[in-house]
Amino acid sequence: MVNANELMQFLPMIVIFVLFWFLLVRPQQKRAKEHQKMLSEIVKGDEVVTQGGIIGRVTKAGEQYLGIEIAAGVEIHVQRGAVGTKLEKGTIKSL
Repeated sequence: MVNANELMQFLPMIVIFVLFWFLLVRPQQKRAKEHQKMLSEIVKGDEVVTQGGIIGRVTKAGEQYLGIEIAAGVEIHVQRGAVGTKLEKGTIKSL
């Protein structure tokens, strides 16, 4: 049988684990879920920024790859997961 003294020795470790979970793990899972949702909603015509910092307009939207026009007549192909941010329409013109 576990007495109260032994349980009190593990209490700080349990508290640290709970704090770690609520301050680090849960917010990261929420951000990852939001990023996945954003990636699944990308369609032709959206303006995006890749994780490498390249800004462009989506010209082709496949299941795993995107065609992104980064300049007039210059198109690159990237994995859908390489997109970091979806921009508002007209952002590229304002740059």
